[in-house]
Amino acid sequence: MYGQGILRGLKVTFQHIFESYMDDIRWNFRRYRSPEAFPERQGVAARGVFTVQYPEEKLAVPERFRFIPFLVVDNYDHPDEERRGHDWCTSCGICAKVCPPQCIWIVRGTNPETGRPVPEPEEFYIDIDICMNCGLCAEFCPFDAIKMDHDYELSSYDRTSAHIYNKQQLSKEFRYWQSIAPTTAEEEANARGGWEHKDVLKQQAKEAKARAKAEQAASDTD
Repeated sequence: MYGQGILRGLKVTFQHIFESYMDDIRWNFRRYRSPEAFPERQGVAARGVFTVQYPEEKLAVPERFRFIPFLVVDNYDHPDEERRGHDWCTSCGICAKVCPPQCIWIVRGTNPETGRPVPEPEEFYIDIDICMNCGLCAEFCPFDAIKMDHDYELSSYDRTSAHIYNKQQLSKEFRYWQSIAPTTAEEEANARGGWEHKDVLKQQAKEAKARAKAEQAASDTD
């Protein structure tokens, strides 16, 4: 029968219109103004159609959301003063190698006394205009040092230097990563064996083993 597709489409359209008005009535026409109604509008229980009043209202992004990467550093109030703000990045360069658009540049740090390279970046740049938010850098990083951010409001009037982020702009505390991706952060911590950097955990395990060996030797002597 001719016109069945049109009738089905009109049915869906009128159904959305009807459900929109019914939801408005259910919320006493506070669906667009009530803060408690906004989470429900984002959930699976939402019915009908509605408009998000951006920027006053913003859709919450899922935990796996990917935007411009950032560098993880130790919390600035870390119990160990030497670790405060310390880079998790070891300047291995894997993220720059796997980056499809090649938007990452790293300058390895050096010891000022010996001139030898040290496992931390002296400079780290990401061109956010070129970055395609694929997340390969975070996926391949062996030290969980680079993560995908949730901050998508990065527009500016300058398309040149303002969109090339340096190390200072990219660095964020570990607790920030825990706040935007708690589930993923916990999974990674379980895989590492703790909440600290992988190298710190290795050093702690080495020291614990040395202490246990010393205690065993002392007990054997007694």
